[in-house]
Amino acid sequence: MIEIFEDEKLVEKIKRRLPYLFQLAELESSRAGKTGMEVGSVRERIVVALPIYKFGEANVETEIPITEPEVDAKLFGEPISIKAITGKGFGGVKLIWTVDAQKAKEFRETYYPRCEILLVQINWNGVGGFYSIPLEVQKRLFDKIGRQNYIKLPKPGTNPRGVEITKEALWSLVEDGESRSILMDWHRTRVNFNTYKRWVDLWRED
Repeated sequence: MIEIFEDEKLVEKIKRRLPYLFQLAELESSRAGKTGMEVGSVRERIVVALPIYKFGEANVETEIPITEPEVDAKLFGEPISIKAITGKGFGGVKLIWTVDAQKAKEFRETYYPRCEILLVQINWNGVGGFYSIPLEVQKRLFDKIGRQNYIKLPKPGTNPRGVEITKEALWSLVEDGESRSILMDWHRTRVNFNTYKRWVDLWRED
């Protein structure tokens, strides 16, 4: 992953294209002005397409079994987890999606970092970023601060849909000297987008 962050031409392209592509993802996943949950899957595909573009399809595995819930892709055989958050801060990044309190507790007691993280911080009309957090960085921090300070369980009686990395832990991961970052302005551009055009065009084909 470091190669992506050290390729100056690609870094400039990421700064230009990532906000635009994420804007398209929102438009594609919106209905009556509201963005649906499916936007997460579209964003994930956009991010996975980046290493495919850089390293070629043969080196990126995308057909990941459902039994590997944290893994979104593998680059040269190494697992990658893709996360996205919206806003200025670093809160709300899910390690696992579940509404079951018991499953959440079990997850915290058995969790240990096992994937490199690619994190996108979406901050419309402000500065956000694209971050690579190596597995070794995660392990080092986890061992240092312990699972109680690394993992945030959902509050009883609420429905937050998942177990999160604590804000403090994520900030430490992003700020680590071995992590990589690309900061960028998140501005929307004027886009003529029609959700149905692609499908209508396909219906027109013989």
